[in-house]
Amino acid sequence: MHDIDNTTGGSIRTVAFASLVGTAIEWYDFYIYGTAAALIFPRLFFPDFTPAAGTLASFATFGVAFLARPIGGVVFGHFGDRIGRKAMLVTTLLLMGGATFLVGLLPTYAQAGLLAPVLLAVLRFVQGFAVGGEWGGATLMAVEHAPPHRRNFYASWPQVGSPLGLILSTAAFGLFAQLPEAQFLSWGWRVPFLLSFLLILVGAFVRLRVMESPAFERMRERGLRARVPLWELLRGERVTLLVATGVVLGAYNYIVTTFTPSFLVGHLGVARSVPLVALMLGGLASATGALTLAAVADRIGRRTVALTVMGVTALLAFPFFWLVDTARPALICLAIAAWMFANGAYLGILGILLAEMFPVRLRYSGISLAYQVAGIVGGGLAPLLAAGLLAWSGGATWPLAGYLLVVALVSWLAIYRGAPDETAAASEAGRA
Repeated sequence: MHDIDNTTGGSIRTVAFASLVGTAIEWYDFYIYGTAAALIFPRLFFPDFTPAAGTLASFATFGVAFLARPIGGVVFGHFGDRIGRKAMLVTTLLLMGGATFLVGLLPTYAQAGLLAPVLLAVLRFVQGFAVGGEWGGATLMAVEHAPPHRRNFYASWPQVGSPLGLILSTAAFGLFAQLPEAQFLSWGWRVPFLLSFLLILVGAFVRLRVMESPAFERMRERGLRARVPLWELLRGERVTLLVATGVVLGAYNYIVTTFTPSFLVGHLGVARSVPLVALMLGGLASATGALTLAAVADRIGRRTVALTVMGVTALLAFPFFWLVDTARPALICLAIAAWMFANGAYLGILGILLAEMFPVRLRYSGISLAYQVAGIVGGGLAPLLAAGLLAWSGGATWPLAGYLLVVALVSWLAIYRGAPDETAAASEAGRA
């Protein structure tokens, strides 16, 4: 591991909690848009389209964020490696919260015409820009403070923020979805976005209380900061960056969390409440998987856990859609919970897998860029690709399962090729 520092138990618990809370709030903001894109935005922002075209257009605005995320990863990665991790985390939190709050104030197509979807896409771009810098910073604050014997466990805490954000966003949307449809479409859908303002205040307060990463402070004291981290990455770490991007690819689950609810409601005629309940259960399963398997990785090694979990993910690809296609609520919940348990287990150790692949002076830039570039294919384009494959296959889901299988196999090979085991990582410690 490349000079990953650590602190005492009390301090790391504070840092891990701050990373968890802030990340959960940011992912709440990010996921609430995805839920709305599947269930609401086609009707409010693209009403002149056919149902299928409206869904595609709505997912296209969803995908705009994933084009912005690598830009955010580069910008915040640069300043995170130059100025520090903490300042970037507060900045990304405020940007994300502001954009999400403004989505709740947007006029609809009926009120503003084409301006409405344009403003929606702009705010989604800002969301993507902010989250592009969030994940890397939150991960490094936990990883670079963690004690060696619990490094995997504490590094998993910010990853739990993603399923918790999913639970919060789904619960908020599900609560207001109980309103009569006219009220929900008129004002109810806006409230979960507007609530972001209160959550951001809480997150900013918590994050301002933590200390800067000790690994970064030590690097700064030694005068080892990179002048232009992106240039050094592209010049000296190209292969590592490519492999790291492959490692990340299998972590994205937007076909499950964003496309599947739309498919269930729009194609299978399932009640809107079913995917919302299933996603909340899936969020709990993901958080459980992250914390449980990270603790196991502290005992048997994270590389072994990563390879095993990604292998299981590949095996789940076709059974997932077999269960979903039944349109039976219990089996839908089982499918989503099983998939997200495996996904959470992988997310829990993903941050430290990536951190160990890059030196400290380039780490924020390296892991952010790898994570966000992979997000273009595995995240932003995935729901759009899924909708296209579904239309091409005449409603059959086997192409979607095939896509999930291929992605999992690519990540398995990238882990096998590039993820260091603990022995190899320890032998490289100290490279700043």
